[in-house]
Amino acid sequence: MKSEIRSIAIAALAALPLINAITPEGMLAAPRRGVAQANPSADFAIYTNTNYSFEDQEATTVWQQLDLKSGAFSTWSTDSNITEVVFVGPTNTSILYINSTNEAGDGGISLYTADATRLSDAKLAASLPAPFSGLKAVATKSGDIHFLLNTLAYPNGTAYNEELAETPASTARIYTDIYVRHWDTYLTPQRYAVFGGTLKRGNGTYSLAGELTNYVTGKCNATCAESPVQPFGSSGDYDISPDGSQVLYLTKNIDLPLANFTSSQIYWVPFSGGANDSIPINPIGATPGAEGASASPTFSKDGSKIAYFQMNGIYYESDRNIIYVANADPNNLNVMSVAGDWDRSPDVLAWSNDGSVLYVAAPDLGRERVFPVPVDAAADYKPRNITNEGVPAGMQVLANGQVLISDSKIWSSRDIYTVNSEGNVTNVYFQANLVDEELAGLSPEDVSEFYFSSNSTEIDLQSWIIYPANFSADKTYPLAFLVHGGPQGAFYNSWSTRWNYKVWADQGYVVIAPNPTASTGWGQNLTDAVAAHWGDYPYWDLVYAWDYVNENLPYVDTSRGISAGASFGGYMNNWFQGHEMGRRFKALVTHDGVTNSLADYATEELWRDFHLAQRDLDVLPVEPDPVLRELGDAAFRGAQRSGLPAAGERRHHVVQHAPGQRRAE
Repeated sequence: MKSEIRSIAIAALAALPLINAITPEGMLAAPRRGVAQANPSADFAIYTNTNYSFEDQEATTVWQQLDLKSGAFSTWSTDSNITEVVFVGPTNTSILYINSTNEAGDGGISLYTADATRLSDAKLAASLPAPFSGLKAVATKSGDIHFLLNTLAYPNGTAYNEELAETPASTARIYTDIYVRHWDTYLTPQRYAVFGGTLKRGNGTYSLAGELTNYVTGKCNATCAESPVQPFGSSGDYDISPDGSQVLYLTKNIDLPLANFTSSQIYWVPFSGGANDSIPINPIGATPGAEGASASPTFSKDGSKIAYFQMNGIYYESDRNIIYVANADPNNLNVMSVAGDWDRSPDVLAWSNDGSVLYVAAPDLGRERVFPVPVDAAADYKPRNITNEGVPAGMQVLANGQVLISDSKIWSSRDIYTVNSEGNVTNVYFQANLVDEELAGLSPEDVSEFYFSSNSTEIDLQSWIIYPANFSADKTYPLAFLVHGGPQGAFYNSWSTRWNYKVWADQGYVVIAPNPTASTGWGQNLTDAVAAHWGDYPYWDLVYAWDYVNENLPYVDTSRGISAGASFGGYMNNWFQGHEMGRRFKALVTHDGVTNSLADYATEELWRDFHLAQRDLDVLPVEPDPVLRELGDAAFRGAQRSGLPAAGERRHHVVQHAPGQRRAE
């Protein structure tokens, strides 16, 4: 098996073209394209294109247009103040867009209506006194436009604008609970909220009718509602029904302490209502087992149904997302799971035009693939993917039923194409590696993969191989061994401007990027198995990945290797340093890695430690669980580096010498 895979991998390299290496500067200067957004009749799509100039030391953004009939590209707008566009209005080319400034120049924004084919005739519809974003809008039967936006709000519900806020006499902050920040964002009295408004149509123009409505602020118990959920929330945390009469928004569970639980809920509220009228559609206890984080509340295209994801685990941010569908009627929700036993965790969804199918994207075997799932799919239904390589940044179901995909791959920062429900690619409109000079020559032949066995699991584990420019299997190259973060995450076939595999490779390395225990896309058991095993299962998987490379890839000089990782990858490189694996590398690069896991009890994400420490217990830990000490703090690694024995290694010595007793996960 191993020799066969090795032969295939080497043979695939024979036709590699002579290309220029991609440099860090080239990667950063290469165009960064947004998601292609088609007009209702699918005649054309628009998207942003941002370029950074090292000479000018600034980025510029323009909008480009793709003709979905001919495939031709053109510049749609060079106005960098246009930040968001929604197709809405009486024709298929009517739009509403955000201008990042307003007439007062006070940090607010403006809304303009226009015809997408005649931007010069745009008309001001509203000037808003805060930096709103996340525009969603629909046309009502009367011809008016109902829209949603989000921004920070004061506790009294009014929109917050930093440029207009009074400067406090002191920068000191007072906190009365332990959730003082999330990641690098400190909590303030202002929280994000979803606002709704109406643009009244009259005499061919639109104007703001009345004040904006805050649907979120003031919904409080143990904590107060906030939407989008910070620090990573977006307009995907809320939605408006196609007729403009209903609103959905997502918030952390207001009945539970923020730091202790991942639970979040979706609220339904009439567009004409307010925060006090909002009703949770998935409160704890309403759907058996569903207590964890929710995501992506989305109305069907006729407004009769709601789809969303939810996890079961109330302390677990990496549990499996389960698809749910409900009636868009708070008095008769009838929430049902869809393909409930499917062993994948989808994170993007879109409704088909007739409401019979949900298109979802889910991590799958090192990619993120799109799957059509019937809304009435039984628990044992096994979806079939209609895309293969890449990770979608966005997908849109077009008027003809095809799906417009904007994705990226290791060798291309943006591909745009359409695929039908049978998985046939109907049009390939754009491939960045064939257009951008900075990416010239990059291709699928730069990448391969292999599967290897480990002592931690009965399934084989996957790793990517990324080759340097002008690779020759007859030469040898130093090793760059990368470890992904999470730990529940994965190295996917996608482009990145942070840890770009090809940039690493084109400095002269063969890059090996394994997906050990904890990785997502190979079933939930593999993801879950890392709980309380940070320092053993993935460690040994990575040892076995290195062994495979050393034994099977003669073009990799493992004696000249480095290892690097961020977050959990940084933690693991710290762990390498205290164990034998660290002696196999010339250098270890650790970025934002945990150095004292016991100190996690002083952080904002206590749910993670509760999940690790509790495992199968029915009560919360009163003291730090011993397993946290086994995860490895700085003192442990220092002692280990000095040669002192460790219980963790003794346990793994047993496992390592009992391959017939590998655990079945």
